[in-house]
Amino acid sequence: MRSRYSAFAAGDAGYLLRTWHPRTRPPELDLDPELTWLSLQVLDTGPAEVEFIARYRGPGGRGFLRERSRFAQRDGTWFYVDGTTG
Repeated sequence: MRSRYSAFAAGDAGYLLRTWHPRTRPPELDLDPELTWLSLQVLDTGPAEVEFIARYRGPGGRGFLRERSRFAQRDGTWFYVDGTTG
């Protein structure tokens, strides 16, 4: 989870796609270059789940994304499957 946040902060769409589960991976990923990711707060973890708040700043001011992400392990590597926001 933390490595994916770091990839968002660095604008590394390639890493995000490589760590996305093939079953749910989009064909491409366009990151918003006007967003600056400020912080990540992990709220809860469970078996293959992470709930977090990621704060950002953009043209419209500051905001946040709250998500419960699901992960799956394949061949010893963890992949992002999907998430619900709220």
